[in-house]
Amino acid sequence: MLRIRFTARDLALTRLAPTADPMWELSLSMHQLRLPGANPFLEGWKQSTARRLQPYTPLRGEVALGLTLSPPRGYFPDFLTPYDGVHGFEAGIDAVTGTDPQRLNEEISQLTVTDRALAPVVDDLRRGTAPAMHALESSLRAYHETAIAPVWDRVTGAVEADRARRMKDLADGGWAKLLDNLHPEARFRDDTFEIDKWGMNVEAELDLDGRGLLIIPSYFKEERQLMVLADTALPPVLLYPIDPSARLSSHGDHSHLPALIGQTRSRVLECAVTGGSTSAIATRAGISLPAASKHLDVLHRAGLVHRNRTQNTVHHLVTGLGLGLLNGATALSPGSDAPTSAPPATEPR
Repeated sequence: MLRIRFTARDLALTRLAPTADPMWELSLSMHQLRLPGANPFLEGWKQSTARRLQPYTPLRGEVALGLTLSPPRGYFPDFLTPYDGVHGFEAGIDAVTGTDPQRLNEEISQLTVTDRALAPVVDDLRRGTAPAMHALESSLRAYHETAIAPVWDRVTGAVEADRARRMKDLADGGWAKLLDNLHPEARFRDDTFEIDKWGMNVEAELDLDGRGLLIIPSYFKEERQLMVLADTALPPVLLYPIDPSARLSSHGDHSHLPALIGQTRSRVLECAVTGGSTSAIATRAGISLPAASKHLDVLHRAGLVHRNRTQNTVHHLVTGLGLGLLNGATALSPGSDAPTSAPPATEPR
């Protein structure tokens, strides 16, 4: 568990980022590209980007250095996601290329480079040589142009929709409510924000010490956990994955359900309208039990199906968000992901 300690001054200085941060989205999308499976709303992006960046192609060679510095699991350097990124891509790139050599050495030294061909360039980058810094800038720009720029309007639209929901929480209940609703693995109690899953299996504390906290919504952030910087001496930031309803609103051009989530998955969603066990839904959908379980898990992670475990049986029920999708809604209001009936007891985590 990670505990973030707030003072009254910290709460006064805490803010929600005004829009998507291009440097965080760049790094986190690199993770998504290489992680097994995908958020159903990212499947199309992942497939098209992977086709463009096939191994041994010139474009893959251009972006290879950036990919090496951002492995899909574990540590990646904080300097790749500078605080100035909130002001835009160019400001973020300037901050990355202007990183102090001592910091480059400290952060890059924590990486394990498995690509032997890139090891000399990474070593030069660790020392902050001009050619290596130029190579990094070129790599990040090539990846941004290929993977981020084509979908940036969708990213910012989804983040803005999520931000509107969070601002409503802030207006209704202050920072306590906003933080409490930020992620199912986290909660705000007294002066402490407790995060169950944050990427490390250790107990840790982050004292903000009057610096406040910049809370950044992310389109490409993995949904399973929140994220903070590894270096607690840097200006504190907290990354969270945007709500599924905000993602849906940015995909308004995909009005037909099968086009968005696939024929089989849409059938499973329809079969979950009246609720039931995994076995019952598999029977209604005419698919195997393992297949139904897999599709229901994806739908649950997307916020379209609520699930509740009773002893050894898992029951599923379409959420308000899922029902709106089935009914053809393309713009759902914040808070529409509530279950369609009285909420079952919370499933043990």
